[in-house]
Amino acid sequence: MNRHIRSIAAAALLLLLVLALAACKGGGTTDIKTLLDDPARFDKQTVRIAGTVDESAGILGYGTYHLDDGTGKLWVLAQGGGAPRNGAKVGVEGEFRSAFTLGDRSGAVLMESKRYTP
Repeated sequence: MNRHIRSIAAAALLLLLVLALAACKGGGTTDIKTLLDDPARFDKQTVRIAGTVDESAGILGYGTYHLDDGTGKLWVLAQGGGAPRNGAKVGVEGEFRSAFTLGDRSGAVLMESKRYTP
């Protein structure tokens, strides 16, 4: 009986460890197309995107850059750390802000809170 309880406890511990490791990974990224297809759903939500910088500008630690993930493009505003160079592959986490939707155009931006290497 004691051995059976230890086996169950070990299995439960292993399951908790697997779940904890999955949570630590932080989940994946959201496609930019998904964000732009339904901007109201993601407005003021924290999301993660990753892609290639195709335009950037920065001055005195502030910056803006256009990120292309292959599904769409989104402007990112950085309030510290400046902007990465054109062609850089970056991941970014931040608050998605939807400004407007007009026909097939959506005005949106991601307010960068954390940048990482994808």
